[in-house]
Amino acid sequence: MEKSYDIIAIGDTVVDVFIKLDVGHVQETATGAELCLPYGAKIPYVSAVPIPAVGNSANAAVSASRLGLSSALITFLGKDEHGKECLDRLNEEKVSTEFITQEDGKPTNYHYVLWYGDDRTILIKHADFLEKLPENLTPPQWLYLSSLGAHTEEFHDEITDYVEKNPDVKLAFQPGTFQLKIHDELIDLYKRVAVLCMNKEEAQEILKTPDEHEMKMLLDGLESFGPKTVIITDGHSGAYMKYENTYFNMPIFPDIAPPLERTGAGDAFFSTFISYLAKGFDPAYAIRRAPINSMNVVQHVGAQEGLLTESAIEELLKKAPEDYQLKILE
Repeated sequence: MEKSYDIIAIGDTVVDVFIKLDVGHVQETATGAELCLPYGAKIPYVSAVPIPAVGNSANAAVSASRLGLSSALITFLGKDEHGKECLDRLNEEKVSTEFITQEDGKPTNYHYVLWYGDDRTILIKHADFLEKLPENLTPPQWLYLSSLGAHTEEFHDEITDYVEKNPDVKLAFQPGTFQLKIHDELIDLYKRVAVLCMNKEEAQEILKTPDEHEMKMLLDGLESFGPKTVIITDGHSGAYMKYENTYFNMPIFPDIAPPLERTGAGDAFFSTFISYLAKGFDPAYAIRRAPINSMNVVQHVGAQEGLLTESAIEELLKKAPEDYQLKILE
């Protein structure tokens, strides 16, 4: 008999190779900041560190496991050495790999992270796997859906059907790049989402309101798609949430040191929030813990090394400044 998990995460898994640069500069343009390197030159780098078994959903599964929950991952890997490295890493983190499929002749996703200063630019390439849900999947308490590559529309339909047929399963959704592009095709999925989370720029994109900066309007817009609870993150302004017809703002947790690099901060935030809901706490309780994990993740290289246990989060919360409080927006 299959085990019933607290959280099953669904999404692409990759090996990230962090290439640390100290040559180049950042240039502001009309479309945002750009990392600039001398064209045609040989660029020295400081170090290159491969980190297996990462990606939004893999990060969430590891986060949930460290917080004491039973977690599993539905993902697709190549039957290659990089795929084995990912499986070994997930097993070390006590994330179940029973639903992971390895395909012959397909490479495990392998990305290059150009790490410059405290941020990064990622070179990505996703293999086309034959994505499908495991047969007779025992309903978990939560499904956590995040980034999937192109050509996965039918897989999203399968996930939507599964949640519809299993109404006790709560769906958490953190859209990735491709999922944002096919937003209009995911309307039925959004109707079944319990908690939706994205950043401000992503909310503006799918709402087609690039000049809208009023958080209540953005939260209302996302809620109109169907999610019960909506969260929008906005960098140093913290996170904004609409829950039970009330608007909230949660500030960021102050850095214990200057950030090393910012990969995985959003994954740490949302996975922590969902993990505390899975533990039986309400959103107001969960959102006070989520920024603490984000803060600690950016003190390390990669998205997983800095993920905390529940006891570590509670210890840091005891040291929070007085103004680290959840505020109701009037």
